[in-house]
Parts: sequence; C-alpha cells; structure tokens
Amino acid sequence: MANNSNKKLVPEAMSALDKFKYEVASEVGVNLKDGYNGDISAKDAGKIGGNMVRKLIQQAENNMR
Repeated sequence: MANNSNKKLVPEAMSALDKFKYEVASEVGVNLKDGYNGDISAKDAGKIGGNMVRKLIQQAENNMR
C-alpha cells in the first residue's frame, strides 16, 4: 500500500503558504500566474522552493531564541 507523504497536516495553512510562495517568487524574479504554472523551468521552481525552505527555517530558528 502506498503512503501519501504529501498529506496536509494543517489544511487551513494552504492559503498562507500559497501567498508566501508568490511573495518568494516575486523576490527571486520568477513570474507566477494564478492557476497552472507547469510551464516554468525546474530551475525557477527550485529557486522558489529553496528560498521558501530557507526562510521557514530562519523563522523557526528565530522563534527558538
């Protein structure tokens, strides 16, 4: 049986994460549009995801102080 690790633990957070994604995309110079964005390059998608993770880790570290 397959285990779906993409299950949203807090579904209410999806809108905040989506907004965060668009903010980070804007910061790194990637133009995202509402809806389907499957036409962006893997490099650009990686820039967005990597910067999101970096910022979330930084925020968690700051909250632990």
